[in-house]
Amino acid sequence: MHEVIALADRQADAVLITGCSSGVGHAAAKMFRGAGYETFATARDIAGLGDLRAIGCRTLALDVTDEAARQSAVETIEREFGAVGVLVNNAGYGQYGPLEEISLDLVRRQFETNVFGGLRLSQLVLPAMRRKRRGRIVNVSSVAGRVSSIGGGAYHATKFAIEALTDALRPEVEPFGIDVVNVLPGPIATRFETKLLRSIPDTGPQSPYAYFKQRLAERMHHFLDPKGFGVMSAETVARAVFKAATATRPRTRYSVGFIAHLGPIGRALTPDRIVDVMTRRKIPVKE
Repeated sequence: MHEVIALADRQADAVLITGCSSGVGHAAAKMFRGAGYETFATARDIAGLGDLRAIGCRTLALDVTDEAARQSAVETIEREFGAVGVLVNNAGYGQYGPLEEISLDLVRRQFETNVFGGLRLSQLVLPAMRRKRRGRIVNVSSVAGRVSSIGGGAYHATKFAIEALTDALRPEVEPFGIDVVNVLPGPIATRFETKLLRSIPDTGPQSPYAYFKQRLAERMHHFLDPKGFGVMSAETVARAVFKAATATRPRTRYSVGFIAHLGPIGRALTPDRIVDVMTRRKIPVKE
């Protein structure tokens, strides 16, 4: 009986999800709404959220790098519900390419979207959560936050940062009845690949990394192939996000998929130089 009452209480809370235009965010919004939660699905351009509105999601325009938009989204929810009940920091993209050729402006943009946007939203929702003495923040990280790889240094750095911030924030807010949980998926079959491949800097055929970038694009295309080993659907990851957000006593981390579970273990047991050799064989720098 108490569990039924607790579930009803949680369903009365508002759920704010970022990055709902496609992929995990889109699938998660459908899942929360289907379970009866008041769901606020957000994206920079809400034109593509029509199907979510059709099933009862509220939609808000939210660029996570825009302070005015962040404040407006949180204030909109707090005016009606008093507090955001669940914040799902999902918005993000992958900046790939050789680190020598990625401009600092592109690295800053990567951190603004993948790290600072979610951190700032967490700062904005925490005061009201604290007043209510409950709340849940779910950060969608990645196995890329546990294992770094050649060609993905900028992206991996943001996911490592999310891991560090979550581990620090979790015990800071737990005394106020607030949980912070990380979800770490392995490779997902979404539009992430298209954005990733476009992110690789085009510095012309004379670049010392021209061959490397070609092989990197081929490797990532293969790695994210929906039929590839360990590649999951967005719905599979969304189920883990939903569990992380609604479990009465959530784990601190939910690793999703074979690669996310075993990849960090294999990396920890393998010497760095051996990993370097193995990755260079998969993605050669030179012909």
